[in-house]
Amino acid sequence: MKRRLAALLLAFACAQAPRLEQRLRDGDVIFQESRSSQSRAIQLATKSPYSHMGLVVQRGERWFVYEAVQPVKLTPLRDWIARGAGHHFVVKRLRDTNVLTPAVRARMQRVTETYRGKPYDLYFGWSDERIYCSELVWKIYARGANVELGRLQHLRDFDLSNPVVRAKLRERYGTHVPLDEPVISPAAMFASEMLIEVARE
Repeated sequence: MKRRLAALLLAFACAQAPRLEQRLRDGDVIFQESRSSQSRAIQLATKSPYSHMGLVVQRGERWFVYEAVQPVKLTPLRDWIARGAGHHFVVKRLRDTNVLTPAVRARMQRVTETYRGKPYDLYFGWSDERIYCSELVWKIYARGANVELGRLQHLRDFDLSNPVVRAKLRERYGTHVPLDEPVISPAAMFASEMLIEVARE
């Protein structure tokens, strides 16, 4: 009897909980643990489980994640979630949503379009020729809304001591690691006090 009651309560709670799409807003930032070959190195270097991220955007009635993969593109939200480890994700939102006026949103959209189709940046450079995931979201907010989500660091600021990290650095750069290259990590953006959590699964 107790098990049946518990099951009924759980079913009721699930029925009352709004679907993910109902909790989202255009411009939310979404994080996940990637299953890519470089994910573990990123996690170890940044001390964070989150190694990939993107910008949540709505097109008509459908939700997408604008992300830097190969190339920069829109990915259907549910496909993006399914690609992550354990289908786990966290959605965060700008704490002060008053910043996102219609004019600012329009400017962010224009900035977004300048990156569509750009190749993924395996080397985490700061130029706009190639783009990596956190760089894409950071630049859209910085250039579109004048908001810097997360503290820029340099490659040397991360923990590069683990053998997994060192092997990935050798694979990418050989003996000339650009330690002074500006970098924005998913971890730095996840920790930004300018964002608040609005969904997690």
